[in-house]
Amino acid sequence: MNDQTVELSDEWGSAASDEQEPRFRVRARHTASTVTVYQAYRPEIGLAAARDGRFPAAWKRDRMTWIKPSFTWTMYRCGWGSKEGQETVLAVEISREGFVWALRNACLSHYVPGLHGDQAAWKRQLRRASARVQWDPERDLRLNPLPYRSLQLGLSGEAAARYADEWIVGIEDVTALAAEIHGLVRAGQLDLAAGLLPVERPYPLDEDVLVHLRP
Repeated sequence: MNDQTVELSDEWGSAASDEQEPRFRVRARHTASTVTVYQAYRPEIGLAAARDGRFPAAWKRDRMTWIKPSFTWTMYRCGWGSKEGQETVLAVEISREGFVWALRNACLSHYVPGLHGDQAAWKRQLRRASARVQWDPERDLRLNPLPYRSLQLGLSGEAAARYADEWIVGIEDVTALAAEIHGLVRAGQLDLAAGLLPVERPYPLDEDVLVHLRP
C-alpha cells in the first residue's frame, strides 16, 4: 500500500494547520485492521446496536445509511446528539477491507465534468454504485466550517448489507462522550474538549482508491 499521507502535529486529534491540510483527504481513527466511523440514531436503534454489536431488525436495510470518519462532522450533523432521531451517537469499528471496498465501489454524489464525461454517464454510474461519496466542510469544535473537506460515505444495497453483516467489528455508544465534549465547548474550555476528541489521523490509501472520488 502506498501511504500518501504525512504525519502532522497533534491538534484536537488530527492535526494539521488549516493551510497545510489538503482539501480532500480521509482522516480517521484507525488501527492496522480497522477504521472507526460514526453514526447517530434514535435510542431504539442505537442502544440495541451498542448492546448487541450489530444493528437490530428495525434497522432499515433498504435505506441509504451514511457513515462518517469525522467525529466533529458527525456532531455537526446530529447537534451533539440533540436532534430528534439522532440522540444516540455510535462509534462503529469496521474492517479496513470493507471501507476500501466501499470507496472502490462508490460514485461521487454530484456531477463533475472532468471525472464523469457527461451527466448521463454520471447518472448511470450513480445508479449502479452501491456506495456514494460527498465531501463536506470539516468542522472545528464550535462546529464552524474549516477550509478542507470531510468524507461522508453513503451505503445502500450490497454495500449496506456488507456493512451490517460483514464489516462491523464492534459498536460503542459514545453519546456520553459527545455530551461531555459539548459541555466543555459551551463552557469555553476548548483545550480540555480537544483532549477528549478521538484521535483522527490521515488514513493511508492507494491513489487509485480515491482518484474517481476527488472533485
